[in-house]
Amino acid sequence: MKGYTSDIKDECAHARTEGVNASYRDLTQVCSSIRGKKAASAVAFLEKAALGEVAVLYRSHNKKLGHRRELGGRKGRYPEKAAGFVLKTLQSAIANAKVVGIGDDLTVAVASANMKEIYPRLSSKGRRSKSNLVTSRIEIILKGTGVPKGVNVKAPAKKTGSAKVSGKQISAPKTSEAAPKPAEKQPVVGEAAKAPAPPQDTLKDEGITEHEHKHEVEKELNMEKGKKPEMPHQHGEEKKR
Repeated sequence: MKGYTSDIKDECAHARTEGVNASYRDLTQVCSSIRGKKAASAVAFLEKAALGEVAVLYRSHNKKLGHRRELGGRKGRYPEKAAGFVLKTLQSAIANAKVVGIGDDLTVAVASANMKEIYPRLSSKGRRSKSNLVTSRIEIILKGTGVPKGVNVKAPAKKTGSAKVSGKQISAPKTSEAAPKPAEKQPVVGEAAKAPAPPQDTLKDEGITEHEHKHEVEKELNMEKGKKPEMPHQHGEEKKR
C-alpha cells in the first residue's frame, strides 16, 4: 500500500511499520488509547503497557472479555506484544519530527492499525491442519506546534533610546556641545548706514527698482564729497577725455 490512510495538509512527522506479526485487533485498541495524547505521555504509557503493568481499554473486539478494576469496571486486556510494536513506531515518528523541524511539543494526530496480508499455512507434522498467518500494518502521524522548516522568522527591531543591563536602565550619552547658533548680521559702518533705505512698498508704487535707488544714493554721496558723478556711456562710444 502506498501512502497513508489519512491526508493532513499541515507539515507533520510520519512513521509506518509493515508486516507486523501481531493481532490487528490488539493493535487497533492500543492505537486508540494513545490517539490525541502528547507524544511524551504516549511513550510513557506504552512502555508500561509493554511490560504488562497497565491495562489497555478495549472499546471494540471485546466479546467475552473480562472487566478490569483499574479501568473502572470496563473491559480490557494486557497486550504486551502489540504495545511493543506500537512503541517502536511512535519512537520512529518522534525521530522523524526532529528531522522535519516541527518543534518539541508533539501530539499524536493519527494512530491506526489495519490488516495487511494473509499467508495460508499447514501444520508441520501429524494430521495436517490449515491455519492462516495474518500480518498487520501500523501508521502514526505526529503534529507539532513549532515553526515549520523553511520559514524565516525575523527578530524584533531593537530600541535605540535606552537599554537595560541587569535590571538597570542605561540612557544614551548626551552630547555636551551645543547646537551652532546662526551667524549674526554685522552692522553697516560708515555713511551708507546713515541713509535709511525706503520701504519696498513705496519703491513699487513709484515704479523705481532697487538697482536705480542704489544708484541715486551713490550720486548724492559723491556730490557731498565734491566728486563729479560719472556719466554712463553707451556701448561702442569712447569716453571723452
